[in-house]
Amino acid sequence: MKAVFGLIGLLVTLAIVGLVAKKQLTSTQQAVPALQVPGLPNPIAVDPNASVKEQSQQIQQQYKQALDAAVQARPMPDDK
Repeated sequence: MKAVFGLIGLLVTLAIVGLVAKKQLTSTQQAVPALQVPGLPNPIAVDPNASVKEQSQQIQQQYKQALDAAVQARPMPDDK
């Protein structure tokens, strides 16, 4: 009789842990927003009909433009 109650208790515990784990996993699966690059008006977008090589080059070009825009010297205000 002790073994039966022990087995039932183990199964109930396992079910509770399974439900909590499932709830945790589903709550972490949220939509991730598109990559926003300062200096570019839109998120990085590539032509879906382009080949992988062309898409890679497009992303590299957009990244380079964003870096160039970030590195450009900004005019300093006069402290008079």
